[in-house]
Amino acid sequence: MVENGAWQRYYSHWAADRVVDDLLTGPAAATRCFRANREIDEWLDDVWCEGAALVDHDRRILWWFAFADSWADHIAARAVLARTWPGWEVRFAHDGMGDLTHHLGLGRDLTREPGWFETFEPTGFAATESTEPSSVVSLRLPDGRVRAWGSDWEPVDHLAGGPGLIDLAAACQPTPALTDMPYGGVHFDPQARTVSLWAVQNVAGIHNWPLPGWHDWALDFRGDDHTRQAALLPADFPFPQPPLAAALRRLGDGLSTPPPDNGALLARAAGAPGPVGTVPVVNPAALVAHEPADPTPAELAVVRTALDALVAGAEGD
Repeated sequence: MVENGAWQRYYSHWAADRVVDDLLTGPAAATRCFRANREIDEWLDDVWCEGAALVDHDRRILWWFAFADSWADHIAARAVLARTWPGWEVRFAHDGMGDLTHHLGLGRDLTREPGWFETFEPTGFAATESTEPSSVVSLRLPDGRVRAWGSDWEPVDHLAGGPGLIDLAAACQPTPALTDMPYGGVHFDPQARTVSLWAVQNVAGIHNWPLPGWHDWALDFRGDDHTRQAALLPADFPFPQPPLAAALRRLGDGLSTPPPDNGALLARAAGAPGPVGTVPVVNPAALVAHEPADPTPAELAVVRTALDALVAGAEGD
């Protein structure tokens, strides 16, 4: 949280999957929510921090990241936040904690150990038989045609494998046409020596370009905008366009659903007898329930109005 030139950190052990819920009702409710949770002096790294937000009241900028269950859930959250944070610049933190610490002027590597970005020598391409792959990889061939495949890897994993992955992908057989949107995509153009990437999830390290192995390649990072790759895909392998209405309704349901009391569950589990010679140990922070946003009736009305308008628009498409 940034206010009047100063910033402070707050922590909740169980809030990672509720970041969007706590932000939906606007900056005032989100600020109250964060301050109701525990103030801390340390940082979490990208492994342990599974969701976070930075609310900069001075510059009216919101950074946030959290895992989305689907492409539609991410896009729905972006659409609602754009309406419930009027006058604010809402940014998804693709670089995870790196984007947040960079915003504070602390650099991107504050929470990262040297060599944290792990590369590998690819021995194969993660083609998939699923119609709902994690990502889509497309490749411009020497004759100008474009081929595309579904992949079980996350988008950034294709960069960790280096350019050697391109020939392995080109040798793959076709994969099934898509029935749902992936979490992201990567497009390789060897002739132009350009990599284009988009994602609706974290791609930590994306701003450390060039990544190992890509020193003479250019990166075209598209954020969560899939439309450039969509325009390049072959006609028999298009991106589907899932309806957003169901994802928007799920967001509305979350407004009235309190977080589960996981702390009480863990306390009971820790008290149960275990194998002989073992002693159950529970992280004390895990026993503290998350304090969710407590929006006023007026704040709830704003987000409900936004959701109703977006659902109506989605159903009319």
